Formats: sequence, structure tokens, C-alpha cells
Amino acid sequence: MTESPAPSSSSRRVALVTGASSGIGERTALRLQEAGFTVYAVARRVERMKGLADAGIHVVAMDVTDDESMTSGVARIIEEQGRIDVLVNNAGYGSYGAVEDVPIDEARRQFEVNVFGLARLTQLVTPHMRALADEPLARRCRIVNISSIGGKFYEPLGAWYHATKFAVEGFSDSLRIELAPFGIDVVIIEPGPIRTEWSAISRESLTETSRGGAYEGQAEKVRKVMERADRPGMSSRPDAVAKKIVSAVLANTPRARYPVGRGAGTVVRARKVLPDAAFDYVVKGTFGMRGRSRRRR
Repeated sequence: MTESPAPSSSSRRVALVTGASSGIGERTALRLQEAGFTVYAVARRVERMKGLADAGIHVVAMDVTDDESMTSGVARIIEEQGRIDVLVNNAGYGSYGAVEDVPIDEARRQFEVNVFGLARLTQLVTPHMRALADEPLARRCRIVNISSIGGKFYEPLGAWYHATKFAVEGFSDSLRIELAPFGIDVVIIEPGPIRTEWSAISRESLTETSRGGAYEGQAEKVRKVMERADRPGMSSRPDAVAKKIVSAVLANTPRARYPVGRGAGTVVRARKVLPDAAFDYVVKGTFGMRGRSRRRR
């Protein structure tokens, strides 16, 4: 294993934000820059980060399912800045459909993006963060993992997506304990409904996967709920999440997790206090599935 280079003596902290071509990642990159960080915004679609580049943010092509892409990206930042103080693992997507219908390769891809890409980038960045712990008057480094309230509850036809977010929660909790002695804090951000392209992409995958099959009726109900949740009165803007991320990054002692966005705290608290049967009842009611359905012959 190669040793990490000596950290830069620069006092300007460096942040790496994934999934920065739109939505939460884009707003987070801008907010971190406003807070005084040198920011590297990475995504597959570099052409969509022109606005960030124009604002003075470093934009880098990176695919979190491509190891070489991640390795070279981190190496570039270390070569140019000598340090990485903050990692925001934001890249991710939602692919919906019944477990029976979603191809297993698509399920694997969702884990590759939402879990293994996050984990691999964490592996690549952590040695450089540990090196910063030896700096005089060093501030603690931060790894911020964007989970979801979907890592605390569940929906019909969302098993694969929720499985990835439950995995991010467990991964982050263990990581928080093992990295604490090295001056690295691990924070989980749990957004509720946020008005980004995420919802439209998820609805499209749900409709396409379920068309003409046994779950088409369920899919229509789930799609309508997702559409309602995307309305301004039911959801929050990406900047609300970006503000919370920056607050967690700058906090002297950050909390382990931050629900954020309209209704997020309510959902998380309800899941804590309600037994499974009661929460199932709530979920079924939300999606219009309380009635006993007839079996198809």
C-alpha cells in the first residue's frame, strides 16, 4: 500500500463532493466554497458542471463505479492541494420496481453506485485524512454520507433502493467508531422529499419496470404518491440539504445523523416509536394498499 504524501501546510481546507452535476451535490459545492473551502466537484457529466467551473470550483470527471476514475481523481486532488479535509459522498440514484421484476444486474448497479462507490472513495480518501491528524492545531476531518429517510423506513416497490440506504446507515455507524481515534468524524445526512431530478428518474424506472405485469396497479399508486411528494408544499429545495451539510462540516462536535427537509424528522421519529405492525399500517394507508387484494389466477 502506498503511503499518503505529507499534508500541505496551507490553512485552506479542501472538500470533495460527488454527484455534483445537479441538485444537492451542486448546491453543496457552492455552499462549501462560500464557507471558504477549496472545492472539487465530481460527477460523470462534466458538461453539466460548467456553472460550478465558472464559479471557481474545480470540476473533475469521476464515475463512482469505475475504480480507475476514483483513484486518479483523488490522486489529482492530493497532487494539486496536498490534502482532503472533507468528503461528501452524495452520488446515488433510486431505481424502483418489484423485487420480482427488477433485473438482478440493475439491483447490483444500484448497490455499486449507492454503497460500494461510496465505500471505495472512503477507502481512497481516509489515509490522507489520517495524515492530517498530525498537523499542529489540526481541525477534525469529516466524511459526510448522504443517506435518506429511506434508510429508516420502507415503501412498496422500493426494496432495492431502501436496501442500499439501510446499508449506508450501517456502514456509516461502524465507520464513525473506527475512525474517531484518528480525528475523522463520520456524519449521516437523511434527506426527506427533495425537489431534484431524483424523483422523476425513480418514477420513470418504476413505470417502465412494472408495465404490463402483476405489480402494475401497485406501481401506479406508488407513482402518484411520489408525484405528490415532489410538490413544493410537500418537499424541500436542494439548498436546504446543502445548508445542513455545511453546518455538519463546520460544527465543532457534529451529530451522528441529521434528518433534513419537510417531514423528515417526523418520519424518523415515527419509525422509532411505532412497532412494525403499526408502521406497516401507516405505509399501506399512504399507498392505498390496506384492502385485501385478490390473487391473480
